Amino acid sequence: METPTVRWRRLLPRTPARWAAAVAVLAVLVGGGTWTAVADDGPPAVQREDRMLRPGGVEIDTSYFTAGGSGKRPAVLIGHGFGGSKNDVRAQAEKLAADGYAVLTWSARGFGKSGGAISLNDPEGEVKDVSGLIDWLAGRPEVELDEKGDPRVGLTGASYGGAVSLLAAGYDQRVDAIAPVITYWNLADALFPDGVFKKLWAGIFVTSGGGCEKFEKKLCEMYERVAVSGKPDAAATELLTERSPSAVADRIKVPSLLVQGQSDSLFPLGHADAMQKAISANGAPVSVDWISGGHDGGDSETARVEGRVGSWFDRYLKEETGTDTGPAFRVTRTGGIDSTDGAALKRGASSDTYPGLRSGGREIPLRATGGGGASAGSGSGTETGSGTATKSTGSAETFRNPAGAVPPAISAVPGVGGGLSQLSSLGVGLSLDFPGQFGRFESAPLAAPVHVTGTPTVRVNVKEAAGQDAVLFGKVYDVSPDGRQQVLPSQLVAPYRITPDQQGKPIELALPAVDHEFDAGHRMRLVFSATDLGYASPAEPATYTVTADGPLTVPTAPAVATAAATLPWWTWGLPAAALVIAAGLLITARRRTATPAPDPALTDVPLQITGLSKKYAKSVDRYAVRELSFRVEKGQVLGLLGPNGAGKTTTLRMLMGLITPDEGEIRVFGQAIRPGAPVLSRVGAFVEGAGFLPHLSGRANLDLYWQATGRPAEDAHIEEALEIAGLGDALARAVRTYSQGMRQRLAIAQAMLGMPDLLILDEPTNGLDPPQIREMRDVMIRYAAGGRTVIVSSHLLSEVEQSCTHLVVMDRGRLVQAGPVAEITGSGDMILVTVAETVSEPLAEKVASLPGIGSAVRTDDGRGLLVRLDGATASRLVADLVRLDVPVTGVGPHRRLEDAFLTLISGGAA
Repeated sequence: METPTVRWRRLLPRTPARWAAAVAVLAVLVGGGTWTAVADDGPPAVQREDRMLRPGGVEIDTSYFTAGGSGKRPAVLIGHGFGGSKNDVRAQAEKLAADGYAVLTWSARGFGKSGGAISLNDPEGEVKDVSGLIDWLAGRPEVELDEKGDPRVGLTGASYGGAVSLLAAGYDQRVDAIAPVITYWNLADALFPDGVFKKLWAGIFVTSGGGCEKFEKKLCEMYERVAVSGKPDAAATELLTERSPSAVADRIKVPSLLVQGQSDSLFPLGHADAMQKAISANGAPVSVDWISGGHDGGDSETARVEGRVGSWFDRYLKEETGTDTGPAFRVTRTGGIDSTDGAALKRGASSDTYPGLRSGGREIPLRATGGGGASAGSGSGTETGSGTATKSTGSAETFRNPAGAVPPAISAVPGVGGGLSQLSSLGVGLSLDFPGQFGRFESAPLAAPVHVTGTPTVRVNVKEAAGQDAVLFGKVYDVSPDGRQQVLPSQLVAPYRITPDQQGKPIELALPAVDHEFDAGHRMRLVFSATDLGYASPAEPATYTVTADGPLTVPTAPAVATAAATLPWWTWGLPAAALVIAAGLLITARRRTATPAPDPALTDVPLQITGLSKKYAKSVDRYAVRELSFRVEKGQVLGLLGPNGAGKTTTLRMLMGLITPDEGEIRVFGQAIRPGAPVLSRVGAFVEGAGFLPHLSGRANLDLYWQATGRPAEDAHIEEALEIAGLGDALARAVRTYSQGMRQRLAIAQAMLGMPDLLILDEPTNGLDPPQIREMRDVMIRYAAGGRTVIVSSHLLSEVEQSCTHLVVMDRGRLVQAGPVAEITGSGDMILVTVAETVSEPLAEKVASLPGIGSAVRTDDGRGLLVRLDGATASRLVADLVRLDVPVTGVGPHRRLEDAFLTLISGGAA
């Protein structure tokens, strides 16, 4: 039998790069146990088959994706992140299937519809399941085999799914290549780094898994034991280590693409470093990629990462020797603002060899500055004084661990998301250290910039006054020349447990691994804090003395070269767009037919679509939209709903005159829509955000945009648009200071300029948090209240239900149903009444006996009533409930829009 190691070794050396074929395929429609085809302009149709398998004695919910042709192909298994399910990786599965792979996704034990208890990638549990799935793939006729029972197979996945990829490669020699993303090497090191309990992330782990009872019993007992004591014991460390990839380090001998996150306090960069050292020592090819985001949020670089994973599998599964798999090491560097859209600028840096975490060490002398405190101060990191710490002498700092370890210092805030750590790359400090609870050492101002790539180290001497363990948290700040701002790169700290036998003598401590540039004139500030929000510190008060025993050594990785900055898109994009538009006008002018005459009967109708059809390019019988007809009236907020691939975006593009229908027509206020039709001046559109100049104020951006339209200033109605958008005083501020929600509202205001009678919004709540989503909902309702019309396409069914008056539901390009929200949700028959206290059975019987009430049944939690109306109205029911002194807190339809939507797109089989 040819082993995976022998197989990749016989491949020819890499040749110059070819572009990876990474074309996005529209997501397939949900359908258990059925095959469903999805197509777009060019890629083959993707088919999906859902089925329950029992690979390891437990029912596992799987989806199998293939596309086009009958030839043999390699297989790929994609695992999901902790707390998720197979549905989370569906889009990536479809892309790989369209690129010629047989792709299998699954929900791990205890997640989604799969059975079993969560056992954290136990070799006898989740890892055994993967081997069983590989067995299943080996029996598929379309899967390429290396030998009987041995399919050509690769594994990828993020976090939990990344770890099982590594473990499967260690336990099953049939695995041929892996591409784990933001995952762990040793779970004990991740949750108990240096013997310090990472309490917040551990708690999030358990909560996102559904609670302790969802886990294997001994895991639940281990967590509760450590959570109570605040300190891991040997048994806990052993239990997690044996379920970690590090336990089979010598067995992972396949080509490995290791993608790790810089914004990650859960699985920091050191885990990928340990993976690289172990796997490359086994003789396998390894590439390391540090992405901008991670478990703490930020940019996950999904498209780039999935493209690189695809290329990796093309090289090592398809054996396409000309495929460029990228450099041995790549890191995404962030710095500055794109003047076109206010986004953070990102550039790749790379080297042909992996530098490790300590390459190119440079010594930075330090001096003690007197234990003090620093505060985020609305993100400023302003120093607040010297605090109450004992005054330092020479290079020593003395500070205290407070009783109960509160208040704790703040670095990363696990579980918050949103990329707080990304703000450090933009010069915004968010950390918080309390006076008297930390010691600091500082460099002189840097004479030249220093780019740190890896793990800084320092030798220190630590003493705890009572001879107990000292628990410290080390971090390196970037301090501005005036000392008023300090930034903690990626918001990362390193914990240390220094035992009594280690105290009183020099020890080397490793700081967090980062990629960060310290500008000339800035200083490096080394801080040791007694507490940190994410970790468990001793509850007993303690006094620590830390003496710096040498300089701070920072790795500069001199072999890593940053790619040249690309030109702003508009320097080439605008001329190119002009040429494309000109060519398009020439072509369409030759085949343009006479524009249909206006229809006087539709003069006051914002939109009427009749028999609209659009085929996919190069297809004679595949439709993106087919025989679609509906009408929208003034004052309506219409929700356009449908699963991915339903034809919503194609419909909106035809409505905005961007593409031409094959059949049917669209009329806006009686005028037929054609590219450039004059009536489009009455249509405003918001599609995937808007670009703003970050250094200009919100108001200046809107003025500049309107000037570019060439229309009179008095027609802009800027004040009306701004009043509806509700930006207030923020209009005078630079856009670079705006939150995502404010940028979104500014983009909506831009679409409202001229107060168009028809406003089209495509996914206006993408990237917004719940309060911002609520604000966006209010904006849409206020806009339509003036007699104008809003059409919104969204995946957030709960928001559509609350903000829309009418719905159009599409599936597979066709109209499924159209009408008022209440009619589609069926709110006329069954009412859900929620109350402030438990409903007694006698009260339910009393409500059921009211005139016009068919029945009244208590909900499972006892805090509500399901009331079937039989002649009575909802308002009459509320009046009767108030008369009966029922403390009503809410009245609404029993069937949610989500239920109605799923019923409609599944053909009524809800």
